[in-house]
Amino acid sequence: MADVQAHKPHRASKKSKEKTGSKHTGEKNPKAFAFSNPGKLARQAARSHDIKEKRLHVPAIDRVPDEPPPRLVAIVGPPGVGKTTLLKSFIRRYAKETIQDPVGPITVVTSKKQRLTFIECANELEAMVDIAKVADIVLLMIDGNFGFEMETMEFLNVLAATGMPGNVFGILTHLDLFRKPQALKDAKKRLKHRLWSELYQGAHLFYLSGVLNGRYPDREIHNLSRFLSVMKNPRPLIWRNTHPYSIIDNYRDVTHPTQIEQDDKCDRTIELSGYLRGTNFSADGQRVHIAGLGDFTLKEIEQLPDPCPTPAMEQALAKAAGKTGRRRLDEKDKKLWAPMADRSGLKITGDHIVITRENGFTFDKDAVGVERGEGEQLIIDLQSERRLLGQTDEGVKLFASGQKISQLPAEDEDIGNTGRKSRRTARLAEGESGNPPEDEGFESGEDDDEMEDGSDVESEFNEMKLGNMFKNQVDQDQEDDIAFADSDSDLGSISGDEDQGSDFDDEDDEEDPELKWKDNMMERASQLHGRRKPFRAVDLARYMYDESMAPTEAIKKWAGQDEEEDIEEDIEEDDETFFKRTGKEDREDSWEDRMIPKFDYEQLEAKWSDKDAVEALRNKFATANLLDEADGEGEGGSDFEGLDDEDEDDEGDGAFEDLETGEKHGDDGDGEEEGDEEEPPAESLEAEREKNARRKEELKLRFEEEDREGFKNDKAIARREGGNDEEFGEDDWYDAQKAMIQKQLDINKAEYENLDESQRVAVEGYKAGKYARMVIEGVPAEFVKNFRPRMPIVVGGLSATEDRFGFVQVRIKKHRWHKKILKTGDPLIFSLGWRRFQSLPIYSISDSRTRNRMLKYTPEHMHCFGTFYGPLCAPNTGFTCFQSFSSANPGFRIAATGTVLSVDESTEIVKKLKLTGTPYKIFKNTAFIKDMFNSALEIAKFEGASIKTVSGIRGQIKRALAKPDGHFRATFEDKILLSDIVFLRAWYPIKPHRFYNPATNLVGWQSMRLTGEVRRDQNMATPLDKNSAYRKIERETRRFNPLRVPRALAAELPFKSQIIQTKKQKKETYMQKRAVVVRGEEKKARDLMQKLTTIRKEVVEKRKAKKAEQHEKYRKRLEEAEERIQSKEKKEKKAYWEREGKKRGPSGDQGGGGKRRR
Repeated sequence: MADVQAHKPHRASKKSKEKTGSKHTGEKNPKAFAFSNPGKLARQAARSHDIKEKRLHVPAIDRVPDEPPPRLVAIVGPPGVGKTTLLKSFIRRYAKETIQDPVGPITVVTSKKQRLTFIECANELEAMVDIAKVADIVLLMIDGNFGFEMETMEFLNVLAATGMPGNVFGILTHLDLFRKPQALKDAKKRLKHRLWSELYQGAHLFYLSGVLNGRYPDREIHNLSRFLSVMKNPRPLIWRNTHPYSIIDNYRDVTHPTQIEQDDKCDRTIELSGYLRGTNFSADGQRVHIAGLGDFTLKEIEQLPDPCPTPAMEQALAKAAGKTGRRRLDEKDKKLWAPMADRSGLKITGDHIVITRENGFTFDKDAVGVERGEGEQLIIDLQSERRLLGQTDEGVKLFASGQKISQLPAEDEDIGNTGRKSRRTARLAEGESGNPPEDEGFESGEDDDEMEDGSDVESEFNEMKLGNMFKNQVDQDQEDDIAFADSDSDLGSISGDEDQGSDFDDEDDEEDPELKWKDNMMERASQLHGRRKPFRAVDLARYMYDESMAPTEAIKKWAGQDEEEDIEEDIEEDDETFFKRTGKEDREDSWEDRMIPKFDYEQLEAKWSDKDAVEALRNKFATANLLDEADGEGEGGSDFEGLDDEDEDDEGDGAFEDLETGEKHGDDGDGEEEGDEEEPPAESLEAEREKNARRKEELKLRFEEEDREGFKNDKAIARREGGNDEEFGEDDWYDAQKAMIQKQLDINKAEYENLDESQRVAVEGYKAGKYARMVIEGVPAEFVKNFRPRMPIVVGGLSATEDRFGFVQVRIKKHRWHKKILKTGDPLIFSLGWRRFQSLPIYSISDSRTRNRMLKYTPEHMHCFGTFYGPLCAPNTGFTCFQSFSSANPGFRIAATGTVLSVDESTEIVKKLKLTGTPYKIFKNTAFIKDMFNSALEIAKFEGASIKTVSGIRGQIKRALAKPDGHFRATFEDKILLSDIVFLRAWYPIKPHRFYNPATNLVGWQSMRLTGEVRRDQNMATPLDKNSAYRKIERETRRFNPLRVPRALAAELPFKSQIIQTKKQKKETYMQKRAVVVRGEEKKARDLMQKLTTIRKEVVEKRKAKKAEQHEKYRKRLEEAEERIQSKEKKEKKAYWEREGKKRGPSGDQGGGGKRRR
C-alpha cells in the first residue's frame, strides 16, 4: 500500500519564480542611474565643457628654444615694502652668497635645466612700464600693515593693458606688526580678496612674517622658491612671441679715449650684453629700440659664452668633448651672474670696475706699515705715476725673475724699427742649412750672459726636454690628432709617420733637435690639410652673402681660380715645393669635383630654341606611378603610362633622349614609330577621363607619401571608416593645426641643421637663449653720464612696419580712477610697443557710421576713437597713456588705456562748423544775406547747401551777388524777419599735428607742457580776450501790433470763430465799489483768537527749552559712564598683558626678533 501511494508534487514557491524570471540582462537599471539633481548635473556638464574649451586657443607657434633663456622674475612694489630684502634672501637661497647692494639683473641657476633672472623694479613709472613688457614672473609685494598702495594698482593696470603674464603672485610683508591674531587673520582675508578682484579668483598670495638677520625666514623663502621652480611655462604673449628683445645686464662704454678727450659731449659707442629672448635677432642691420633712449641700428652683434650655464648645458658640452659630467647640482657649483651688483667687493659700473674693501685703501705711496696686496700695490704705483712707461726712474719689472726696465735701448739701423706694417706671415725653415731661424722682430732687454745665468722660471723651459717629451708622445699615438704646444719649439713632430722623413735621415743627425720637427713640412702639410675642393655648395652660399667681394670675384673664388693664380705667382723652382699643378689635377677639378657639369652653352641655346625640342622635354616630366595595380598596358599611346611591374627596366615613357650626348634610347618599335613621324590617333572621351582620374590618384598618393599627418593618420582613417569623411571631429581641427605648425618647425629645423654655424646665423639670425654682445653707435653722451644701474635697459627689436610713421587710429577710454577727462589736442604720453613717446591725439566718435565727428573731450565712462601721429603698430596691440611720469602728482597717473584699430597715412575726422549771417533785404520768400562769407569763391563752394534761421525756417543758398562781395541770395520756405539770424551747419575736415616726442628719460627728457603749466611756471597772467569775457545780455521787450482781421473776412467766419471784442467799461461795478467793515461781536472774536494764539506759542517755547536742558544733563551722565568703562578696560588689559608677558618671555637660547617698526 505504501509502495503504490504517490504524493502530489509541491508547487513552486513565489521566490523561486522571481529568481528564475529576473535574470540579469546586462542593461543598466534606470532607477539606479537616475539623475537625483538635474540642475546640478547641468552645471557640472557646463563646467566640464568650459574647462575643455578653455584649452582650445588659436594655435600659436612655439618659439621656445632648446636652451631657453632664464625666466625674468620682477620684484615690484612701493618703497619700503622689502623688495631688496627679498632679493637678498633669494640670492642667499640659490647661490649661498651675500650681496650688499643687489642692482641690475641677477641670474642664478636653480635646477639642472632652469635659471632665473631676478630684477628689482625701481619706484619710477618708466621702470614699471618697461618691466611690465618683459617680465615672465611678477612678485607683487604688498605691505600687509598698510594695504594696497597707488604704485601697486598702477602696475597692475599697466600689466592688464600691455599683456598680463600668466604668473603674478602677491607677497604680504610686515605681518609682524600685527599685535592681535584676529586682526592679522582679517587683514590676510581682506587683502586676498582684493588681490583676487584685480587679478583672478584663486591668485596665489604668500606671507612673509618678519625679518631675521637682514633676511626673511629661510623656510618661507624655501617654500616660495620651490613654488617658482615647479611652475609651467604659460602661453606666450603675442607681442613677445613676434619680437626679439633682451634685458641688458652688462654695460660698457667702448668709445675711443681720444674722441672723449677732444669732445666730452661726443656721441658714444656702447656695448650692451644680455640674454636674447623672443624671436631671433637679425645678424646684419637689426633695428632696435632702447626704452628711454631711442631707435638705433646694431653695428655688431656677437654671441658670447654663456656666463651662467645650467648643469645640463655643461653636461652636453662635456659629452661632446668626451668627458663625464656631474649629475647633481652641488652647492659649490651653484652659479651667480650679477655684473652690475656689488659681489664680493667687485662691482662693474659702466667702463670701470669698482673694488670695495672693508678696511679701506691707503693711497699714500710713502706710508709705512701698510699691508698691500700685489695688485693693490701695482694700482697705487700706476695711479701715483704721471710719466710714461719708458720715462720712469725706477723702471718697470715685467717678470718676477727679470730686471726692471728703466730706459729703452738705443735704436740702431738693424734693430731700429721693430714695428710691423703688415700681418705676420709664416716662414719655412730650410732643411739643408743648420743655421737657427732669424729673429722675428722681437728684441730682448737682457744680455746673453743674463740668459746663460738663467732663472728658476726659465730653466724649466728646456727645448730639448720638451721636444723629446712630445716626440715620445707622438710615437705612442701615431693615429691621434695633431699635438698642440705652447710654441713652435715645443712641438716635436707634426705627424706620427716614421717614413715621412726618410730623405733627411742622414742630415738629421747633424742638425739641432729643435729644427727636427721642420723636416718635410711641405709634404706633411699637403697630406694633412690638402687644398679646399672647388665648387662646394657650402662655400657658394657664403660667397653669395659676402658683400665685400664682387660677383665675378666670388665665382672665381668658388671655382678655385684665384687660388690657382696666387699659387702660380708664388711658385719657386725648387724640388721640395708641393704647389705645382698638373694638367691631370685640372681635369679632376673640372669634372670630378664639380657639383655642376660643364656644357657647351651655345649648342644648348641653339638646341632649346626649337619649340619641338621644348615640347618633347615637357613630355619627359612624368612622375613615377605609385598605384598598386599595373594597368599601363592598355594605354600605349597616352602621354602618361606609369610604371609596369612586369618590365622593371622600362622607365617612364620608354624612349628618351640623352640631352648631353644627343643619343636616343628605347625600344626598336618605338624608334620606328618616331621615325615614321606619324601623329598619334585622337583619344576618345572615356580614355581622357580615365587618364585624368589616374593623374588625380597619382597626386593624392604622392601627397600621402610626403604628408604622413594627412589622410593616412589614425584619426583620418577612423573618420573614413565611421562615414564622417568630410567633417572634423570635436578636437581634430585643433590637433591638425598644431600638427601642421609642428611639421613646419621640424622642416625648418632640418633645413637649418644642414648649414654651418656662420651660414645659419646669416640666414636664421641669433636664436633666443644665447648670451650676446651688442655694439651700438651714436648714443648721446648723457646716457653714459646719467647711467643708473637700477633702471632696467630693454632692447626691443623692431619690424620693418614699426620703423615707419603715420596716423594711428585707436580705441581709447579714460581710466575710471583718473580725476580729469582728457581734452583734444593736449599732449599725452603713449606706451605703445617698446616705445614711450608723446603725441597730440584727437578724439572722435562715429555719427551713425557715416562720419567721425571730433570730440572736444573724452566721454566719462565710454570708449571713443583717437587718432595721433606716431610709429605704426599692429592692430590689437594694447597701450597705456599718461599725462606725466612725475611722482609729484598725488593722483592716479594712468590717464587712459586702449587698443590699436588700424594704421593709415590719411584720416577722416570732421569738426562741426557753424557760419552765421543776417538778412539785410527781404522779399516774399527770398532774402539777401550778409556777414557769412568773405568772397564769391567761398559762396560757390556752398551753393545748394541748407541753411536755417534760429526760429526754424529752413532755406537754401542760391547764388552770390555781384556786389558787394561775400553777399548771396537765399530762398526760404517762409518769409523771414530782419531780426532773424541765419546759420549754416557744415563739417570741416581736420588732421592731427605731426608731433612725435620720444620719452628719453635715460638721457634727460622734458615733456611738452600745457599752456597753463607754462604760464604758471613763468608766472604769467592769463590774457583776457574781449570776445571771451562774459557780459550781461539785456534783451528789450518786444511789442507786437495787435492782430487786425478785416471786417469782410470776420463777417464770413462761422459763429464759433467770430471775434468777440468787448470794450472797457467806464463805470465801476458793484463788486469793485463795495468795502468790508468789521464791527461789534466779530471784532471782539478776532481779538480773542489773536490773544489765545500768542499764549499758546509762548507755552510751546518754554516747553522746548526745558526739554533741551534735561537732554543735556542726560548726555553728560552717559559720557561719564563711558569714561568709567574705558578706564576699567584699560586697567584690565594692562594687568592681563603684565601677567601673560611673563609667561611668553623669550627663552634663553633664542634671541628676540629685533626692533619693531613703528
